[in-house]
Amino acid sequence: MTLDQPAPESRYERGARALAEIDGQAGQNVIDALADIAPDFANYIIEYGFGDIYNRKGLCRRDRQIATIAALAAMGTATPQLKIHIQASLNVGLTQAEITEVMMHMSVYAGFPAALNGLFAAKEIFAAQENT
Repeated sequence: MTLDQPAPESRYERGARALAEIDGQAGQNVIDALADIAPDFANYIIEYGFGDIYNRKGLCRRDRQIATIAALAAMGTATPQLKIHIQASLNVGLTQAEITEVMMHMSVYAGFPAALNGLFAAKEIFAAQENT
């Protein structure tokens, strides 16, 4: 490294930047909530999830968010995380109509209950966004 080149960004720095850009304050709230019980897990989320995976080449953040909300909706047990990632999907450029289509598409692969839960989570996030 020479003096005119910036130091390479660490996994943590790269992940923290991505987390802020994608999830905003909601992502930081998750990290903060883990501080007293599992700070190492918070670091794993930042370094691995956002520092490594979200920064891989091959898929843009928009496409990664489609995959994320589809997976979380299909699980049917991750509504808090689904809501965070629905907001993140809006942050990276998905429209409400596109998010709604993802949830409707889940009815074929994950069933109607998962699709309904996803739609209701999306409805809550869309309403909150309209009220800000």
